[in-house]
Amino acid sequence: MEFRGFPVHDSTKVVRGTLGWDDTTGAVSTPLYLSATFRHPSLGQTTGWDYSRQGNPTRRELELTVAALENGTDGFAFTTGMSAVAATLDLLTAGDEVVFSEDLYGGTYRFAVELASRHGLTCRFADTRSLSQVEAALTKHTRLLFVETPSNPMMRISDLRSLAQLCHERQILLAVDNTFLTPLVQKPLDLGADLVVHSGSKYLAGHNDVLAGFVVTAHHELAERLTLIAKTSGAVLSPFDSWLVLRGLKTLDIRLERQQRNAVRLANFLTVHPRVREVYFPGLETHEGHSIHRSQASGPGAMVSFRVDHPALVGQVLEKIRLIIFAESLGGVETLLTFPQAQTHASIPEELRRRLGVDDTLMRLSVGIEHVEDLEADLAQALR
Repeated sequence: MEFRGFPVHDSTKVVRGTLGWDDTTGAVSTPLYLSATFRHPSLGQTTGWDYSRQGNPTRRELELTVAALENGTDGFAFTTGMSAVAATLDLLTAGDEVVFSEDLYGGTYRFAVELASRHGLTCRFADTRSLSQVEAALTKHTRLLFVETPSNPMMRISDLRSLAQLCHERQILLAVDNTFLTPLVQKPLDLGADLVVHSGSKYLAGHNDVLAGFVVTAHHELAERLTLIAKTSGAVLSPFDSWLVLRGLKTLDIRLERQQRNAVRLANFLTVHPRVREVYFPGLETHEGHSIHRSQASGPGAMVSFRVDHPALVGQVLEKIRLIIFAESLGGVETLLTFPQAQTHASIPEELRRRLGVDDTLMRLSVGIEHVEDLEADLAQALR
């Protein structure tokens, strides 16, 4: 990866972006261009900027920075993560089929079942840990495989290299939701994926103060189609929100370092706690996908799901926590505790939830950057 022709690491790239400073003024913070339209010098001439729905200098710096971090050729910033998912599915046409990881964010499931089908797409779900199950779900009409790894909330690990090979043999696109790990920990495009999707509201922005979504691709043809989709649908990120994400990105590396270290400590604490039955965390050697995860990611991430020994304990924990916050979302500097069955995955049918393990004893922890001893003490008193 290069910055103005100079080779740099990802941890430098998140701080400096692709420009590093404004060449006109020398400003080291990317300027915020709060302009809907741009003046043309004369008829037939343009400064390169016309109308902010089509392109805005602040948003473009963010898009190029995220694309560079994912080793993609181009990136697109949308108003939310779900807008990014919608744009990805807009690459398809009526009659096409999509296969999703069966364990995935409830909002993505809702979009697939409630909206995509209205536009003529057939959506199927498979356990993407199993190549044979994925292969059985594919048909001659399948055009896209959409994978979460680690999955939300069960932390299932899918082998991206093997899935990419399977997809490419059949001319099927592979899209990977990389929200949980970010490009600093996992780079799906390098593993063979065609598209990467992010909810930028989470780790990339990092402060629970902005909504954003991203799609990144390494293929010029897909980039051209996504350019048309973004320009036409208009669900593009505002200049101010783009600036907020750029500011948040600058600390991504140091945030993730602390968050992952805290997550390892809390996962180990929960593993031996007498009121906790199971812990789902890729950083544990006992995790069923640990070896595959280590082969395709540089760290464990900072999401920990765990199951307590009785449903009544869930309500107690959510009422007794004092430092940890009972709230939806993830990836911010604050540690959040979520009850997926009633929150993030409420739109998934109960039968499927129970089969996946998303039941009345499962909780999901998004580990923040607070002092880990404080977090551990809060969990201990809440579980007592």
